[in-house]
Amino acid sequence: MDAVTKQAAAAIAGAGNSVAADDDNLAVFTLPILGMTCASCVQRVERALSAVPGVLAATVNLATEKAAVRAEATVTPGMLNTAIEKAGYHLATATTTLAIEGMTCASCVGRVEKALKAVPGVLDASVNLATEKAQVRTISGTPQAALVQAISKAGYKVAPAPAGGSAGAAAAPAKGLPSWWPVAVAALLTLPLAAPMLGLLIGQDWMLPGTVQLLLATPVQFWLGARFYRAGWAALRAGAGNMDLLVAMGTSAAYGLSVYLMFAHGGHGHLYFESAAVIITLVLLGKWLEARAKFQTVAAIRALESLKTTTATVRRDGVDSEVHIDSVQLGDLVLVRPGERVPVDGSIVEGSSTLDESLLTGESLPVAKTVGAQVTGGAVNADGVLLIATTAIGSQTMLSQIIRLVEDAQAVKAPIQRLVDKVSAVFVPVVLLLSAITLLAWGLVTGDWQQALLNAVAVQVIACPCALGLATPTSIMVGTGVAARYGILIKDAEALETAHRITAVAFDKTGTLTEGKPALLAIDAADATTEADLLRMAAAVQKSSNHPLARAVVDEAHKRGLQVPATTDALALPGRGVQATMAGSTLWLGNRRLMDEIGAATKLFAELAGQHERAGRTVSWMAHGNAQQPIVAGLLAFGDTIKPSARGAVLRLRAMGIESIMLTGDNRGSAAAVAELVGITNIKAEILPAEKASVVNALKAEGRRVAMIGDGINDAPALAAADVGIAMSTGTDVAMHTAGITLMRGDPALVADAIDISNKTYRKIRQNLGWAFIYNIVGIPLAAFGFLNPMIAGAAMALSSVSVVSNALLLRRWKPDTHQEGQ
Repeated sequence: MDAVTKQAAAAIAGAGNSVAADDDNLAVFTLPILGMTCASCVQRVERALSAVPGVLAATVNLATEKAAVRAEATVTPGMLNTAIEKAGYHLATATTTLAIEGMTCASCVGRVEKALKAVPGVLDASVNLATEKAQVRTISGTPQAALVQAISKAGYKVAPAPAGGSAGAAAAPAKGLPSWWPVAVAALLTLPLAAPMLGLLIGQDWMLPGTVQLLLATPVQFWLGARFYRAGWAALRAGAGNMDLLVAMGTSAAYGLSVYLMFAHGGHGHLYFESAAVIITLVLLGKWLEARAKFQTVAAIRALESLKTTTATVRRDGVDSEVHIDSVQLGDLVLVRPGERVPVDGSIVEGSSTLDESLLTGESLPVAKTVGAQVTGGAVNADGVLLIATTAIGSQTMLSQIIRLVEDAQAVKAPIQRLVDKVSAVFVPVVLLLSAITLLAWGLVTGDWQQALLNAVAVQVIACPCALGLATPTSIMVGTGVAARYGILIKDAEALETAHRITAVAFDKTGTLTEGKPALLAIDAADATTEADLLRMAAAVQKSSNHPLARAVVDEAHKRGLQVPATTDALALPGRGVQATMAGSTLWLGNRRLMDEIGAATKLFAELAGQHERAGRTVSWMAHGNAQQPIVAGLLAFGDTIKPSARGAVLRLRAMGIESIMLTGDNRGSAAAVAELVGITNIKAEILPAEKASVVNALKAEGRRVAMIGDGINDAPALAAADVGIAMSTGTDVAMHTAGITLMRGDPALVADAIDISNKTYRKIRQNLGWAFIYNIVGIPLAAFGFLNPMIAGAAMALSSVSVVSNALLLRRWKPDTHQEGQ
């Protein structure tokens, strides 16, 4: 192990967690494992770990749910994690986000990631230059102190976490002196040095004495430019290089040459103090402009953060009192007056009003709410007084989850960034080598070592790894931020990058293309069963379910004043229906597939079911009895409403060259009726959740890029199988956790918008990377061949980063279903 890894391992060993150093060639891992239930699990995990090359011994304890692994130093936690997952289990992991100070370019990003990944217990680390944050996934129990120590050894600092932990807060300018003061002071000191060059253009000699130039240039070089020396020295100590090192070396060479010439020639002749001072001033200006532009990239998160309230009016024991938001508890009754923001998530127990949820869902029109309706913290109450029962507080509110999703998406790298990381890893050493070659070549060939040094300085100064490091993350930050503003939550950068290549979209039917609020239209009972009894049984088996059909049945039973009996052993049967036990008898409610599985005779109701299906209705079959002789008690027929935007969404996707496909567990007649109305011709009906995933995989096997759109638990396998999973926020948590993109309004028209913002963002990434690569590929040779003055090189370097960030900021003009010029 190297010194950093040994110290980190020692820190972990001292804490009694995760990983410890055994000796120079061995390491001992303590791994918390999830999912083991018996001795067979223990044996399976031990075999899987022992099979990893380099593992000497592996012992698993079922009681503590931990594995002790002794292995060679070449074995990493990631290798062990892969083996455990292949065996069907999971490591207990934690994700830590660290704000890092001192990073200036893509080379810094690579160095911090390398340092973090070398810490024992770290499974993965992703560093974002634009947000200046690192997201680290570790084995549970890995102490944060080890991560901080590794970052410190790499030459950087971990900043204190801002209140609320948001990017918006982290990006906020510090109070005190304005952020532009170093630029202003540097410009004032540099102007007299640069003025003689302007004087020469009009035939005036404004050259200052050498001593005065020295006095003006020195504070710029060593006071205002100290940041470059500090960061460059830290990089050298860590055995690497960065942009600061290039600037420090280049300007020091120009400054040192000027001092030498001044004393060697008595202050006569041309000096180069102005080159060093102008370069530092321009780089400081570029960094200030870059910081301002980066601050704007997190505008979306700051807008969401502004929706949070700090106080709430709580009604306790009939008394209304204003309390701090942290004091609100689950179940508290919160009073919201007209014009106030809703402070928590909850359900309305008294009053009615209209709420403005535009910043949460992108819906521009106020939404009417009344008793029983769910409300989201951050929405503005327009006109009525509401009393809300709190259902979520703090980090569990929808607003906090949205902010966290957007921040996570901005923290994770896009796949295209891997190429940039490879280039950045060797960028600074290659530039220093080219600078040395330029110096020697010019000096040896021409004998003019002054010009040779200036050309070498120009090579160092014009090289800019910053633009490479900022090209991708700034585009992703702005893209995910503007998408969130219009109700499109993108969970990770990979989903954003992949979505632009989509060629086929698979839609679930219920709740995706339809409203998902079916009404019970018909109840057809068998001769031995009354309509009321049939409805009572159906409500009993479904009363704990949140499925749209279940809610329709329970609502109808309540509307008719029926007493719903209690049931036990309720069980969801994905893609088929539900079952439960009532008074010793088993109840089944589901589709025809379920009836066939349990062996119930369906012939009596077959014609009636066919009529309902041909009318576009969803049919549920009710059976009761025992497993040996189930009896069909009747049918329930449901009707659903097509979403108004569904047909337009399908037509827009077709115009984009994307085929729409319907995947549904519903009957073929109902599916065909909906498909005809929305314009879909490719239908897969009466399929199980696993079969949905199989259809998605079959489409991918044909070479298509597939997006799956769904909202329920039964859609989760297909969402996971698709290249991009898109979930409706009106659906289940399982669907939203599985999907890479969540549509906050449940509007199918947002599918095309999500693909569109992906297109626009990917285009910006390519533009920025193209500019960053071309800039360096063209600029460095021009400097090496003497065509660029160091001051011009410095100006170009400063502008390169600013141009990349500014180009990314053009994405802020994006709006759904619009194609603005400049995007």
